[in-house]
Amino acid sequence: MTTRDDEDLDLQRSLTLLWSGHRRGKRGPRSRLSVELIAQAAVRVADADGLEALSMQRIATELGYSTMSLYNHVPSKDLLLEVVADVAAGTPPDLGGAADFREAVRLWVAALWAGFQARPWILRVPLDHTPVGPNQLAWLDRLLRPLLAAGLAGGEARAAALHLTALVRGTAQISASIAGEHKRANGIPRTDADLTHLVAEFLDPEQYPALTAVHAAELTAPERAGGDALPFELGFGVDRFLDGVEAWVAAK
Repeated sequence: MTTRDDEDLDLQRSLTLLWSGHRRGKRGPRSRLSVELIAQAAVRVADADGLEALSMQRIATELGYSTMSLYNHVPSKDLLLEVVADVAAGTPPDLGGAADFREAVRLWVAALWAGFQARPWILRVPLDHTPVGPNQLAWLDRLLRPLLAAGLAGGEARAAALHLTALVRGTAQISASIAGEHKRANGIPRTDADLTHLVAEFLDPEQYPALTAVHAAELTAPERAGGDALPFELGFGVDRFLDGVEAWVAAK
């Protein structure tokens, strides 16, 4: 059974590793191998061959060190994944040029979405606790700024940021799953329109009246205009969420 003390110890280990490159250096010669160097090599492996290819042995080979040398810096695979996810997140977008809080939030969402599309393996890194790495906290800070500027209180802004992050992450995970091998027919990826046509053939209007109506509307709807950095499903959800934020602030 995991105790509170065990959880605090795990969190402290995570913090020590994640922030190792942001502390003042100690006097004396520095080791050529570092947590950041290991994490960057791990990101290259994951980018090239996916998360399943990531191992201490593979990273050690990439860097030209022994596996034990890596363990001296990163004690476990779980901690490695946590550091790798933070390094792979990179720096958040600059929102200074946004016209208002809605545009700022949308720019943030678009940048996070693009990151998940470029590195979908990040979505498979387990989340054992709230992210506490420097990059991921920078992303949170950047999103909190327009939410606070919109008039949300501290706790409200944090809750809104959590829900927006979950919305983007969840949509990206569904998108990545649908784009997998199970969506392919004879090696050719099926489009969402193809799947809609296939499913529509099996729908009984009496048993699935709402689905039948939605499918019929989608099949006859005109093609949506491009130009939005967000897919329709994600953009619709974000916009309605921001509508709610504006209404909540106005009501207060």
